[in-house]
Amino acid sequence: MKFIGIAAAVVLVAGVAVTGYVVYDLSQTFTAKAVALDGQSSVPPDIGAIKGGVNMLIVGSDVCEPDFAAEFGNRCSDPENAGERNDTNLVLHISDSPRRVTVITFPRDLMVPIPSCTDAQGNPTSEMSKQPINVTLETGGLNCVARTIHEVSGLDIQFAAKVTWGGVMKITDAIGGVDVCVANGMSDPDTGLNLTAGTHTLQGYWALQFLRTRHGVGDGSDLGRGSNQQVYMSSLARKMVSSEVLGNPGTLLKLAHTVMSNVTPSTTLTSPTLLVQIALAMKDVPLDQINFVNYPVLTDPDNPNKVVPDENSADKLWAALAANQVIQVTGQRNDAVVSATPAPTDSATPSDGATPSTEPTPDPSSTSVALPQNVSGQSAAQQTCSNGNGYSG
Repeated sequence: MKFIGIAAAVVLVAGVAVTGYVVYDLSQTFTAKAVALDGQSSVPPDIGAIKGGVNMLIVGSDVCEPDFAAEFGNRCSDPENAGERNDTNLVLHISDSPRRVTVITFPRDLMVPIPSCTDAQGNPTSEMSKQPINVTLETGGLNCVARTIHEVSGLDIQFAAKVTWGGVMKITDAIGGVDVCVANGMSDPDTGLNLTAGTHTLQGYWALQFLRTRHGVGDGSDLGRGSNQQVYMSSLARKMVSSEVLGNPGTLLKLAHTVMSNVTPSTTLTSPTLLVQIALAMKDVPLDQINFVNYPVLTDPDNPNKVVPDENSADKLWAALAANQVIQVTGQRNDAVVSATPAPTDSATPSDGATPSTEPTPDPSSTSVALPQNVSGQSAAQQTCSNGNGYSG
Protein backbone atom coordinates (compact mmCIF):
# COMPACT_ATOMS: atom_id res chain seq x y z
CA MET A 1 0.00 0.00 0.00
CA LYS A 2 2.59 1.89 0.99
CA PHE A 3 1.52 4.69 2.11
CA ILE A 4 4.01 7.26 2.49
CA GLY A 5 2.16 9.50 0.37
CA ILE A 6 -0.80 8.68 2.45
CA ALA A 7 1.16 9.78 5.46
CA ALA A 8 2.00 12.98 3.68
CA ALA A 9 -1.67 13.36 2.83
CA VAL A 10 -2.68 13.00 6.45
CA VAL A 11 -0.51 15.84 7.63
CA LEU A 12 -0.07 18.00 4.56
CA VAL A 13 -3.71 18.27 3.68
CA ALA A 14 -4.93 18.59 7.23
CA GLY A 15 -2.98 21.73 7.97
CA VAL A 16 -2.29 23.65 4.82
CA ALA A 17 -5.70 24.68 3.55
CA VAL A 18 -8.56 23.24 5.56
CA THR A 19 -7.74 23.92 9.19
CA GLY A 20 -11.26 24.98 10.12
CA TYR A 21 -12.74 21.86 8.62
CA VAL A 22 -10.23 19.65 10.40
CA VAL A 23 -11.04 21.18 13.78
CA TYR A 24 -14.68 20.23 13.32
CA ASP A 25 -14.12 16.80 11.83
CA LEU A 26 -11.54 15.77 14.41
CA SER A 27 -14.13 16.16 17.14
CA GLN A 28 -16.59 13.96 15.25
CA THR A 29 -14.66 11.01 13.87
CA PHE A 30 -10.89 11.26 13.98
CA THR A 31 -10.45 11.57 17.75
CA ALA A 32 -12.99 8.85 18.51
CA LYS A 33 -10.81 6.23 16.81
CA ALA A 34 -7.51 7.32 18.37
CA VAL A 35 -5.10 4.77 19.86
CA ALA A 36 -2.79 5.47 22.79
CA LEU A 37 0.95 4.97 22.29
CA ASP A 38 3.47 4.21 25.01
CA GLY A 39 5.11 7.40 26.30
CA GLN A 40 2.48 9.65 24.73
CA SER A 41 2.43 11.94 27.78
CA SER A 42 6.01 12.98 27.04
CA VAL A 43 5.19 14.32 23.55
CA PRO A 44 5.19 18.14 23.70
CA PRO A 45 2.30 20.09 22.13
CA ASP A 46 4.73 22.03 19.91
CA ILE A 47 6.76 20.00 17.39
CA GLY A 48 9.49 22.65 17.61
CA ALA A 49 10.19 21.28 21.08
CA ILE A 50 10.77 17.74 19.76
CA LYS A 51 14.53 17.53 19.38
CA GLY A 52 16.09 15.13 16.92
CA GLY A 53 13.18 15.23 14.50
CA VAL A 54 9.56 14.12 14.36
CA ASN A 55 8.80 10.45 13.68
CA MET A 56 5.41 9.24 12.48
CA LEU A 57 4.64 5.55 11.95
CA ILE A 58 2.27 4.74 9.08
CA VAL A 59 0.84 1.23 9.10
CA GLY A 60 -1.03 -0.36 6.22
CA SER A 61 -3.54 -2.94 7.45
CA ASP A 62 -4.68 -5.90 5.34
CA VAL A 63 -7.88 -6.40 7.35
CA CYS A 64 -10.74 -7.60 5.17
CA GLU A 65 -13.50 -4.99 5.31
CA PRO A 66 -17.04 -6.11 4.40
CA ASP A 67 -17.48 -3.23 1.94
CA PHE A 68 -14.60 -4.55 -0.17
CA ALA A 69 -14.88 -8.31 0.36
CA ALA A 70 -16.07 -8.93 -3.19
CA GLU A 71 -12.92 -7.37 -4.68
CA PHE A 72 -10.53 -9.64 -2.79
CA GLY A 73 -12.08 -13.08 -3.17
CA ASN A 74 -10.21 -15.76 -1.23
CA ARG A 75 -8.40 -13.16 0.82
CA CYS A 76 -11.72 -12.44 2.51
CA SER A 77 -13.47 -15.83 2.25
CA ASP A 78 -10.68 -18.24 3.23
CA PRO A 79 -10.53 -18.74 7.05
CA GLU A 80 -6.77 -19.24 6.83
CA ASN A 81 -6.46 -15.61 5.72
CA ALA A 82 -8.45 -14.23 8.66
CA GLY A 83 -6.97 -11.64 10.97
CA GLU A 84 -5.23 -8.32 10.50
CA ARG A 85 -1.57 -7.90 9.62
CA ASN A 86 0.52 -4.79 9.21
CA ASP A 87 1.12 -5.27 5.51
CA THR A 88 3.09 -2.02 5.30
CA ASN A 89 5.33 -0.32 7.85
CA LEU A 90 6.67 3.17 7.15
CA VAL A 91 8.34 5.72 9.40
CA LEU A 92 8.04 9.33 8.23
CA HIS A 93 10.95 11.32 9.70
CA ILE A 94 10.85 15.14 9.59
CA SER A 95 14.19 16.58 10.61
CA ASP A 96 14.92 19.60 12.76
CA SER A 97 15.50 22.86 10.88
CA PRO A 98 16.38 22.89 8.04
CA ARG A 99 13.48 20.55 7.45
CA ARG A 100 14.06 17.38 5.45
CA VAL A 101 11.79 14.37 5.04
CA THR A 102 12.89 10.74 4.99
CA VAL A 103 10.49 7.80 4.73
CA ILE A 104 11.83 4.42 5.82
CA THR A 105 10.14 1.21 4.66
CA PHE A 106 10.41 -1.77 7.01
CA PRO A 107 9.63 -4.96 5.03
CA ARG A 108 6.86 -7.16 6.37
CA ASP A 109 9.12 -10.24 6.17
CA LEU A 110 11.66 -8.67 8.55
CA MET A 111 12.41 -11.11 11.40
CA VAL A 112 12.83 -9.28 14.70
CA PRO A 113 12.15 -9.69 18.43
CA ILE A 114 8.56 -8.76 19.38
CA PRO A 115 8.09 -7.18 22.82
CA SER A 116 5.28 -8.00 25.20
CA CYS A 117 2.21 -5.99 24.13
CA THR A 118 -1.42 -5.70 25.20
CA ASP A 119 -3.95 -7.60 23.10
CA ALA A 120 -7.48 -6.55 22.19
CA GLN A 121 -8.84 -8.04 25.42
CA GLY A 122 -6.39 -6.06 27.55
CA ASN A 123 -4.15 -9.02 28.34
CA PRO A 124 -0.34 -8.93 28.10
CA THR A 125 1.16 -11.00 25.30
CA SER A 126 4.32 -13.06 25.52
CA GLU A 127 7.61 -11.73 24.21
CA MET A 128 8.79 -13.41 21.02
CA SER A 129 12.48 -13.72 20.25
CA LYS A 130 12.11 -13.79 16.46
CA GLN A 131 8.99 -13.34 14.39
CA PRO A 132 7.99 -11.47 11.19
CA ILE A 133 7.28 -7.84 11.98
CA ASN A 134 3.89 -8.08 10.28
CA VAL A 135 2.42 -10.09 13.19
CA THR A 136 2.60 -7.11 15.54
CA LEU A 137 -0.66 -5.39 14.51
CA GLU A 138 -2.71 -8.50 15.21
CA THR A 139 -0.71 -9.20 18.38
CA GLY A 140 -1.20 -5.85 20.07
CA GLY A 141 -2.56 -3.24 17.69
CA LEU A 142 -0.96 -0.03 16.47
CA ASN A 143 0.92 0.51 19.73
CA CYS A 144 2.61 -2.89 19.39
CA VAL A 145 3.83 -2.01 15.89
CA ALA A 146 5.22 1.27 17.23
CA ARG A 147 6.95 -0.44 20.16
CA THR A 148 8.56 -3.01 17.86
CA ILE A 149 9.76 -0.39 15.36
CA HIS A 150 11.20 1.62 18.26
CA GLU A 151 13.16 -1.37 19.54
CA VAL A 152 14.44 -2.23 16.06
CA SER A 153 15.45 1.30 15.09
CA GLY A 154 15.96 3.19 18.33
CA LEU A 155 13.71 5.95 16.95
CA ASP A 156 11.19 7.59 19.26
CA ILE A 157 7.78 7.18 17.60
CA GLN A 158 5.74 10.21 18.65
CA PHE A 159 2.86 9.75 16.22
CA ALA A 160 1.20 6.89 14.37
CA ALA A 161 -1.62 6.25 11.91
CA LYS A 162 -3.23 3.15 10.43
CA VAL A 163 -5.01 2.89 7.09
CA THR A 164 -6.76 -0.11 5.54
CA TRP A 165 -6.85 -1.34 1.95
CA GLY A 166 -10.23 0.33 1.52
CA GLY A 167 -8.81 3.57 2.92
CA VAL A 168 -5.98 3.49 0.38
CA MET A 169 -8.44 3.11 -2.47
CA LYS A 170 -10.63 5.98 -1.26
CA ILE A 171 -7.71 8.33 -0.62
CA THR A 172 -6.23 7.65 -4.06
CA ASP A 173 -9.59 8.36 -5.67
CA ALA A 174 -9.90 11.61 -3.71
CA ILE A 175 -6.89 13.10 -5.52
CA GLY A 176 -7.81 11.78 -8.94
CA GLY A 177 -5.31 8.93 -9.06
CA VAL A 178 -1.52 8.71 -9.25
CA ASP A 179 0.63 8.44 -12.38
CA VAL A 180 3.07 5.52 -12.40
CA CYS A 181 5.59 4.55 -15.05
CA VAL A 182 6.06 0.90 -15.98
CA ALA A 183 9.04 -0.30 -18.00
CA ASN A 184 8.66 -3.54 -19.98
CA GLY A 185 5.03 -3.93 -18.93
CA MET A 186 3.74 -5.76 -15.89
CA SER A 187 1.66 -8.89 -15.42
CA ASP A 188 0.63 -10.43 -12.11
CA PRO A 189 -2.23 -12.97 -11.94
CA ASP A 190 -2.32 -12.73 -8.14
CA THR A 191 -3.41 -9.09 -8.24
CA GLY A 192 -4.94 -9.06 -11.74
CA LEU A 193 -2.55 -6.36 -12.93
CA ASN A 194 -1.73 -6.43 -16.64
CA LEU A 195 -0.15 -3.13 -17.66
CA THR A 196 1.58 -2.18 -20.87
CA ALA A 197 4.87 -0.29 -20.86
CA GLY A 198 4.16 3.37 -20.31
CA THR A 199 2.64 5.82 -17.87
CA HIS A 200 -0.63 4.85 -16.19
CA THR A 201 -2.99 6.88 -14.03
CA LEU A 202 -4.07 4.40 -11.36
CA GLN A 203 -7.06 4.93 -9.10
CA GLY A 204 -8.87 3.00 -6.39
CA TYR A 205 -8.62 -0.75 -6.70
CA TRP A 206 -5.87 -0.75 -9.31
CA ALA A 207 -3.73 1.69 -7.36
CA LEU A 208 -3.93 -0.66 -4.39
CA GLN A 209 -3.12 -3.70 -6.53
CA PHE A 210 -0.07 -1.88 -7.92
CA LEU A 211 1.09 -1.28 -4.36
CA ARG A 212 0.44 -4.89 -3.39
CA THR A 213 2.07 -6.61 -6.36
CA ARG A 214 5.26 -8.54 -5.81
CA HIS A 215 5.19 -11.15 -8.60
CA GLY A 216 4.68 -8.50 -11.27
CA VAL A 217 7.95 -6.67 -10.63
CA GLY A 218 11.62 -7.44 -10.07
CA ASP A 219 12.47 -10.78 -8.51
CA GLY A 220 9.02 -11.27 -6.99
CA SER A 221 10.23 -10.62 -3.45
CA ASP A 222 8.77 -8.40 -0.76
CA LEU A 223 11.92 -6.26 -1.02
CA GLY A 224 11.24 -5.66 -4.70
CA ARG A 225 7.67 -4.81 -3.85
CA GLY A 226 8.87 -2.17 -1.39
CA SER A 227 11.02 -0.51 -4.06
CA ASN A 228 8.16 -0.70 -6.54
CA GLN A 229 5.98 1.15 -4.04
CA GLN A 230 8.53 3.96 -3.94
CA VAL A 231 7.81 4.61 -7.63
CA TYR A 232 4.22 5.25 -6.58
CA MET A 233 5.12 7.25 -3.49
CA SER A 234 7.53 9.60 -5.23
CA SER A 235 4.91 10.31 -7.90
CA LEU A 236 2.31 10.85 -5.18
CA ALA A 237 4.56 13.34 -3.41
CA ARG A 238 4.96 15.32 -6.64
CA LYS A 239 1.21 15.35 -7.20
CA MET A 240 0.46 16.41 -3.63
CA VAL A 241 2.42 19.65 -4.08
CA SER A 242 1.04 20.32 -7.57
CA SER A 243 -1.75 22.70 -8.53
CA GLU A 244 -4.03 19.68 -9.00
CA VAL A 245 -4.08 19.06 -5.24
CA LEU A 246 -2.39 21.74 -3.18
CA GLY A 247 -3.72 24.48 -5.46
CA ASN A 248 -7.27 23.12 -5.59
CA PRO A 249 -9.37 23.88 -2.47
CA GLY A 250 -12.12 21.49 -3.57
CA THR A 251 -9.71 18.59 -3.90
CA LEU A 252 -8.09 19.45 -0.59
CA LEU A 253 -11.44 19.50 1.18
CA LYS A 254 -12.43 16.16 -0.32
CA LEU A 255 -9.08 14.65 0.61
CA ALA A 256 -9.26 15.95 4.17
CA HIS A 257 -12.71 14.41 4.63
CA THR A 258 -11.55 11.10 3.16
CA VAL A 259 -8.41 10.92 5.27
CA MET A 260 -10.23 11.77 8.49
CA SER A 261 -12.84 9.12 7.76
CA ASN A 262 -10.41 6.34 6.87
CA VAL A 263 -7.35 6.78 9.08
CA THR A 264 -6.98 5.55 12.65
CA PRO A 265 -4.58 7.95 14.44
CA SER A 266 -2.63 7.80 17.66
CA THR A 267 -4.01 10.06 20.37
CA THR A 268 -0.92 12.24 19.93
CA LEU A 269 -2.00 12.98 16.36
CA THR A 270 -5.46 14.36 17.12
CA SER A 271 -4.52 17.94 18.01
CA PRO A 272 -5.51 20.25 15.12
CA THR A 273 -2.79 22.72 16.11
CA LEU A 274 -0.17 19.99 15.96
CA LEU A 275 -1.44 18.77 12.59
CA VAL A 276 -1.05 22.28 11.24
CA GLN A 277 2.51 22.45 12.60
CA ILE A 278 3.43 19.16 10.94
CA ALA A 279 1.90 20.29 7.66
CA LEU A 280 3.77 23.59 7.73
CA ALA A 281 7.01 21.78 8.55
CA MET A 282 6.62 19.65 5.43
CA LYS A 283 5.06 21.90 2.84
CA ASP A 284 8.19 23.78 1.73
CA VAL A 285 10.63 20.85 1.76
CA PRO A 286 12.23 20.58 -1.72
CA LEU A 287 11.45 17.37 -3.61
CA ASP A 288 15.13 16.41 -3.65
CA GLN A 289 15.09 16.54 0.15
CA ILE A 290 12.18 14.09 0.37
CA ASN A 291 13.75 10.63 0.32
CA PHE A 292 12.23 7.16 0.37
CA VAL A 293 14.59 4.47 1.62
CA ASN A 294 14.36 0.78 2.40
CA TYR A 295 15.47 -0.36 5.83
CA PRO A 296 18.67 -2.35 5.11
CA VAL A 297 18.38 -6.11 5.52
CA LEU A 298 20.31 -9.35 5.05
CA THR A 299 19.00 -12.80 4.19
CA ASP A 300 17.85 -14.67 7.28
CA PRO A 301 20.31 -17.56 7.80
CA ASP A 302 17.44 -19.64 9.19
CA ASN A 303 15.04 -19.01 6.32
CA PRO A 304 16.01 -17.77 2.83
CA ASN A 305 12.50 -16.38 2.34
CA LYS A 306 12.87 -13.99 5.29
CA VAL A 307 15.27 -11.16 6.13
CA VAL A 308 17.04 -9.86 9.23
CA PRO A 309 18.34 -6.36 10.05
CA ASP A 310 21.62 -5.14 8.57
CA GLU A 311 22.47 -3.20 11.70
CA ASN A 312 25.78 -1.77 10.44
CA SER A 313 24.14 -0.11 7.44
CA ALA A 314 21.12 0.94 9.51
CA ASP A 315 23.36 2.62 12.09
CA LYS A 316 24.79 4.84 9.35
CA LEU A 317 21.28 5.84 8.30
CA TRP A 318 20.22 6.65 11.88
CA ALA A 319 23.42 8.66 12.46
CA ALA A 320 22.81 10.74 9.31
CA LEU A 321 19.24 11.47 10.36
CA ALA A 322 20.27 12.34 13.91
CA ALA A 323 22.87 14.78 12.57
CA ASN A 324 20.34 16.22 10.09
CA GLN A 325 22.70 15.64 7.20
CA VAL A 326 21.70 15.76 3.56
CA ILE A 327 21.55 12.10 2.59
CA GLN A 328 22.68 10.74 -0.74
CA VAL A 329 20.91 7.48 -1.61
CA THR A 330 23.41 5.47 -3.62
CA GLY A 331 21.68 2.09 -3.70
CA GLN A 332 18.76 1.07 -5.88
CA ARG A 333 17.12 -2.28 -6.46
CA ASN A 334 17.62 -2.33 -10.22
CA ASP A 335 15.64 -5.56 -10.43
CA ALA A 336 12.54 -3.63 -9.35
CA VAL A 337 13.11 0.01 -10.37
CA VAL A 338 14.88 1.77 -13.23
CA SER A 339 15.64 5.46 -13.57
CA ALA A 340 13.57 6.97 -16.31
CA THR A 341 11.95 10.00 -17.84
CA PRO A 342 8.46 8.66 -18.56
CA ALA A 343 6.55 9.81 -21.61
CA PRO A 344 3.74 12.09 -20.34
CA THR A 345 0.16 11.03 -20.93
CA ASP A 346 -3.13 12.61 -19.95
CA SER A 347 -5.22 9.48 -20.19
CA ALA A 348 -6.55 7.47 -17.28
CA THR A 349 -6.05 4.30 -19.35
CA PRO A 350 -2.78 2.41 -19.96
CA SER A 351 -0.54 3.94 -22.64
CA ASP A 352 2.32 2.44 -24.60
CA GLY A 353 5.76 3.66 -25.39
CA ALA A 354 7.51 4.96 -22.28
CA THR A 355 11.15 4.09 -22.77
CA PRO A 356 13.42 4.31 -19.72
CA SER A 357 16.44 6.55 -20.11
CA THR A 358 19.30 6.64 -17.66
CA GLU A 359 19.55 9.74 -15.47
CA PRO A 360 22.97 10.71 -14.14
CA THR A 361 23.28 10.46 -10.38
CA PRO A 362 23.89 13.92 -8.91
CA ASP A 363 27.23 14.44 -7.18
CA PRO A 364 26.99 14.54 -3.40
CA SER A 365 27.50 17.98 -1.96
CA SER A 366 30.18 18.68 0.58
CA THR A 367 27.59 18.61 3.34
CA SER A 368 25.89 15.37 2.30
CA VAL A 369 26.54 11.82 3.40
CA ALA A 370 26.39 8.88 1.02
CA LEU A 371 24.39 6.07 2.56
CA PRO A 372 25.60 2.46 2.22
CA GLN A 373 24.61 0.63 -0.96
CA ASN A 374 22.34 -1.62 1.09
CA VAL A 375 20.12 1.37 1.93
CA SER A 376 18.31 1.52 -1.40
CA GLY A 377 15.73 4.07 -2.43
CA GLN A 378 15.17 7.36 -4.24
CA SER A 379 14.14 10.97 -3.77
CA ALA A 380 10.79 12.45 -4.77
CA ALA A 381 12.63 14.49 -7.40
CA GLN A 382 13.70 11.34 -9.25
CA GLN A 383 11.31 10.00 -11.84
CA THR A 384 11.54 6.21 -11.96
CA CYS A 385 9.77 3.31 -13.62
CA SER A 386 8.77 -0.01 -12.16
CA ASN A 387 10.83 -2.75 -13.78
CA GLY A 388 7.90 -4.98 -14.68
CA ASN A 389 8.11 -8.63 -15.65
CA GLY A 390 6.46 -8.04 -19.03
CA TYR A 391 2.99 -7.45 -20.45
CA SER A 392 1.11 -10.69 -21.15
CA GLY A 393 -1.34 -9.23 -23.68
